[in-house]
Amino acid sequence: MFSALIMTPVSDPSSFSTVSKCATKHLNLIYHVDFDKRVLKGKVALTLEVLEDKFSSLTLDSKDLKIFKVSANGQAAQFEVGTKHKSKGSPLEITLPFELSRGQHVIVEIEYETSPSATALQWLTPTQTVGKKHPYLFSQCQATHCRSMIPCQDSPSVKHTYYAQVSVPKELVALMSALHDGQVPDPSDSSRVIYRFRQPVSVTSSSLTESWEIGPRSRVWSEKENVDEAAFEFSETETMLKTAESLAGPYVWGQYDLLVMPPSFPYGGMENPCLTFVTPTVLAGDKSLAGVIAHEISHSWTGNLVTNRNWEHFWLNEGHTVYIERMIARCMESEHLRQFKGIGGWKELQESFGANNVLTNLVPNLHEVDTDEAFSSVPYEKGFALLYHLEELLGGPEVFMGFVKSYIQLFAYGTVTTEEWKNYLFTYFKDKVRNNALVLEYIDASYLYARFPGLCPKKKKDLINNKNANGMYACTALCQRWVKAKEEDLASFTEEDVKKLKSPQLIEFMALLLQEEPLPLSHVKKMQEVYQLNSVKNAEVRFRWLRICVRAHWEEAVPLALKMATEQGRMKFTRPLFKEVYNFSKYSDKALNTFKENRGALHPVTAMLVAKDLKING
Repeated sequence: MFSALIMTPVSDPSSFSTVSKCATKHLNLIYHVDFDKRVLKGKVALTLEVLEDKFSSLTLDSKDLKIFKVSANGQAAQFEVGTKHKSKGSPLEITLPFELSRGQHVIVEIEYETSPSATALQWLTPTQTVGKKHPYLFSQCQATHCRSMIPCQDSPSVKHTYYAQVSVPKELVALMSALHDGQVPDPSDSSRVIYRFRQPVSVTSSSLTESWEIGPRSRVWSEKENVDEAAFEFSETETMLKTAESLAGPYVWGQYDLLVMPPSFPYGGMENPCLTFVTPTVLAGDKSLAGVIAHEISHSWTGNLVTNRNWEHFWLNEGHTVYIERMIARCMESEHLRQFKGIGGWKELQESFGANNVLTNLVPNLHEVDTDEAFSSVPYEKGFALLYHLEELLGGPEVFMGFVKSYIQLFAYGTVTTEEWKNYLFTYFKDKVRNNALVLEYIDASYLYARFPGLCPKKKKDLINNKNANGMYACTALCQRWVKAKEEDLASFTEEDVKKLKSPQLIEFMALLLQEEPLPLSHVKKMQEVYQLNSVKNAEVRFRWLRICVRAHWEEAVPLALKMATEQGRMKFTRPLFKEVYNFSKYSDKALNTFKENRGALHPVTAMLVAKDLKING
């Protein structure tokens, strides 16, 4: 019944490519990495399956690529690069020298070169790395940046295998989201080496390192200065993988390696198959931020194995991934921890958005919307909240995780839309749905397509009120003590207040303070005196603490906040820190000037979004 639904054509508002006319089945990539010119000199061969009769032309996505030559099955093909769109790049129109019928295959080969400003690539000088000796390059393709490094069908609706050869200077190491397939000297240049990679599992449309084995199928890769700390931080990776397999089914990708990225990496992690990218801001020294790894591991099933058809259905990737991530926490630690994380995520979502923001729709309309600007906590936390609500309605965590596992098995290796997910949900729970007809109406009208006022499906009384059980009480109580304290009460605070809090509770305490009116400056100074928060290494704590300080107009915190905003480039931290300083009117110009001085060291997407936050044009 559902095999037909999996192939339902859905247009992709974020892509020019003709996904209804042909589908990429395999890519063969050859790259020469040129650090001097900051370009990739490339050749890609796309094996395409034809989906219609009288097929003679196709459109690929591209962005700022120099296209030198196009051929089809070895014959020269005509091509034209179309008008550049404000966010989608340019359509690459290719006319074949022959006509094909439905079911036939064609190999389209393109020789090209990327732009030094390709949005998928960040080129780092040696001084921007930890080791300070060699340059560094990494790619970040989600959501629509792959087209700036490969002319392709840059839509998640298209999945394919790939083979790649990457030539780099021999003192460097190349890594890709694939299995390593050996390396050989570059026959055209004795100072270079060619690394080979193969990805036999279909996927949607890299650096100097050392590595350390952390499990039977996992290594952590990092600049050598961080490798010991990273190996300690991620030592529970295999346990997490086995737990995830017990929940969601076999891990199909073979290897699961982790690469600790440079500080400018814009995300907490990125779920590239076989090789997860991780921000160095998770290196807290106490494994307290291991949830990032659990999240990326979970993406091996929801995101990589089962993928949203287009970016309007992104919540299918992220909501299910957060759900599995928190189920891993439930299995490895406790249900109370899962609840605690759920409350924290919900409150973070409430802090992020005001009423009637169109991008708080779980399924937003992305026509003429830049996918980077649409990125937020909504698909993560609103998606999780929906799944948690359904879990409560339909039988509890074990029963609902059975549905999630079945959903993964059904749509594995394919792509899915919200409507297909919903149809399967009501087929799987058909007996219970008959007894609760309002559920379907509710999901449609009040949740999937509603803005912020319609976010919460059900007041989570069991989560919010059971504070003693889930660890929230201590956070809330301490927060309220500070909020209600008068000057004469400040002497009652001591370092013992936070010694009993675990790192997740300290983070939540800070998050709760950010939802209140700014504390008086005297209170913030006292908090530093007794808790010594300026010396805390945990980036999640430090980020929130500096925001609290700047909101209280503590001028000494301004350089510390700008230092954190520029020493790392994780958007979760960098954007709010710049905004906090910018909103402190005395230091608005300082925020602007600091951003302009450091813009070149930030990832292109981060820089673009911070510029918008600070109202900088161009």
